[in-house]
Amino acid sequence: MNNVKKSFSIRDLENLSGIKAHTIRIWEKRYDLLSPERTTTNIRTYSLESLQKLLNITLLYNNGYKISKISKIPENEIPLVVREIVARSSVQNHALNAFKLSMINFDISLFQNTYNKLLAEKSFREIFWDVFIPLLNELGLLWQTDTISPAHEHFITNLIKQKIYTSTEKLQLIEPTKKDKVFVLFLPENEIHEIGLLFINYEIILRGYKTIYLGQTMPLESLTDLKNYYENIHFVSYFTVVPTKDKMESYIVDFTKYLGDNGKSSLWVLGRQIQHLNKEKLPSYIRTFTSVEDISAAL
Repeated sequence: MNNVKKSFSIRDLENLSGIKAHTIRIWEKRYDLLSPERTTTNIRTYSLESLQKLLNITLLYNNGYKISKISKIPENEIPLVVREIVARSSVQNHALNAFKLSMINFDISLFQNTYNKLLAEKSFREIFWDVFIPLLNELGLLWQTDTISPAHEHFITNLIKQKIYTSTEKLQLIEPTKKDKVFVLFLPENEIHEIGLLFINYEIILRGYKTIYLGQTMPLESLTDLKNYYENIHFVSYFTVVPTKDKMESYIVDFTKYLGDNGKSSLWVLGRQIQHLNKEKLPSYIRTFTSVEDISAAL
């Protein structure tokens, strides 16, 4: 258990719960909901149990319970009330908090149990859109504010990848029904952030197309062999970190040189780095998207 994070700052609690630090302090002072310890320099620190309690309180608060009412619920009964709410409505309300706790504690069992409960109510695709995407959107903030470490981020993202792989494998048992184009999915050299691309691959297969998933850090020149096998290729890539701003123009030139000169190949691209592209000067066979939702809608 040495890897388990056991002590949290009030900013950690704010980032993980979505409740402002100022509000947490009011709840703490006025309603005695949390009992922080203090360091030798008089800085509040909170235990894992306090985090769990705050996440439960947050769920009750977001479901219409007034904080004055929550404060009167015996502490050992708060989890019971939470479970009643989850049972009445949907485990989705509880899932985000459960996945966060799973990440903080490197707890695979909690992740799997939470996912399986969601799967009893939703399809994989619904889970990804409704739960995983909000969770992934929060990870950047949690990482930037030092609430979590890169180890936490890698742990949770790899578990999500496993679910995408499993769901994709089921679809790949079905022969593609659409033959007019083939999608080749890849990340540029030195790009390793592939969750978005993996899900796009799932979405394309779901719609009946053939895909060739090549994954991380692929040099453009290594893709030229594909032109010997297929004509109408839609290359799909995700620019999260690379190409960098100063390399973007040369990357487009290289794509044209290696892959865009036959008039039949195209490149669909999305990700943070596309903000550095001059879209008015892009060749007609290069198309940019602002989100996974946009690229899914274009299929």
